[in-house]
Amino acid sequence: MPGLIDTPDNEAVPLTPIQKFYSGANVFVTGGTGFLGKMLIEKLLRSCPDISTLYVLVRSKKGRNMHTRVEELFDDKLFDSLRSTCPKFRHKVVGIAGDCSLTDLGLTIQDRQLLIQEVSIVFHVAATVRFDEKLKLAMAINVKGPREVLYLCREMINLKSVIHVSTAYSNCNLSMIEEKFYPPPLDSKKLIMLTDTIQERLLDKVTPILLDQWPNTYTYTKSVAEDIVRLEGEGLPVGIFRPAVVVSAYKEPMKGWINNMYGPTGVCAGAGTGVLRTIHCDASVNANIVPVDMCVNSLIANAWDVAETYALCKKQQREYQIPICHYESSNDQPLYWGKFMELSALHGMEVPSIKAIWYYCLTLQATRLGYNFTVFFLHILPAAICDFALLCVGKSPRLLKIYKKIHKFTAVISYFCTRNWQFKSSRYQEIIAKMTQEDRRIFFQNLKELDWEEYFKEYIKGIRIYLIGDPEHTMPAAKAKWQRLFWLHQAFKVLLAFVILRTLWAVLCMFMS
Repeated sequence: MPGLIDTPDNEAVPLTPIQKFYSGANVFVTGGTGFLGKMLIEKLLRSCPDISTLYVLVRSKKGRNMHTRVEELFDDKLFDSLRSTCPKFRHKVVGIAGDCSLTDLGLTIQDRQLLIQEVSIVFHVAATVRFDEKLKLAMAINVKGPREVLYLCREMINLKSVIHVSTAYSNCNLSMIEEKFYPPPLDSKKLIMLTDTIQERLLDKVTPILLDQWPNTYTYTKSVAEDIVRLEGEGLPVGIFRPAVVVSAYKEPMKGWINNMYGPTGVCAGAGTGVLRTIHCDASVNANIVPVDMCVNSLIANAWDVAETYALCKKQQREYQIPICHYESSNDQPLYWGKFMELSALHGMEVPSIKAIWYYCLTLQATRLGYNFTVFFLHILPAAICDFALLCVGKSPRLLKIYKKIHKFTAVISYFCTRNWQFKSSRYQEIIAKMTQEDRRIFFQNLKELDWEEYFKEYIKGIRIYLIGDPEHTMPAAKAKWQRLFWLHQAFKVLLAFVILRTLWAVLCMFMS
């Protein structure tokens, strides 16, 4: 029945205000095949069962067309729970061929008209999140993409809400970041013109100059994109959502689910397998991570609140101000890098990986000098010795190449591991205050109620299962291997101490004689 949900006991219960908002709605999602986008699609289908249609923009990639990629999307274990409770959910998802880097999103005339006529809610999640992405491509996806989405939204006849997903670090050039617009690095329209006309080779050379106080093209283009939203979103029911570092699921639909190695997750995976032994990171800096399921719940509630606020402004004939919402943990549930690594080590040792090559021995180095010193002795020297041994037995050396990639990864995240920011984040709590008790339960997002101890148990398990690829049945063998690696590690430390003492003794004897 409309306005009611059938429970597993066949008992109809009334829809909550947020569920009513999505009831019968046609929703357009960009970035639906990514980490955040996948979770958004799953949550909308599972918790808003009366939703009409989800139109998901999908581009062709590596020879796989839109239809193939949409089918692959639902192969993920993330949708197992949904498959068991609502087996026929698939017909609600319609793939739309397109590309955020293209004019008009690369849509056909027919698909564009379909979206204009049918869609009432838009989530623009798509972005290139590579920190070292070339500026030309980053501008095309992260800046021109939002512009094209807003052009489309302006034509939609039933539009109620648009959410542009940015990042809490779009203004990382500042030490204090509030929920408001800031001046972009350069005028957004002039920057688009520049990157469209200048040769890519020349643009690559001037990129460091253009970036100025921004550490990478990702945060730079996200800052510019917010200015695009400010300009092109005027008069539209649009809001900006700024999440911090999004990591694995806390509770739903699967504890610990994750599908990427970005940021802190890559550090945990590298340290847990014994590959990563040092990182340029200050233990007193806030890691500022947020679980993906809670983040998506906040995102869904934001779209509802934008629609409510916009409608109220229209009714009262007030000017609508584009709201910006931070979703970050530094205020409500701070977690510092020292504690982060302590928890990941503690729970990592409970569920070791069968693919570990050495025992856990990660050190955090707050200074560049200390980091370079430990990199040489803990990464480069052992890798060079192993590669030499491989050459001696006729095999190809590979460890130094692996560490080159690891150092590239740690270099791009070290900026965020060695600095603190102060965020003013009140909006998401204001939205929670507007929600009913049942909506707060269904769309759980209150970071004050997050238990990091409980979270890390599942976070590390999730990395082991979903990223490293260690199924549960390998645990006994993995624990046995972990014990062997532990004793090898202890033996190596004793040997190293002996060599150092023997060398010091030899030097001392030489001076005494």
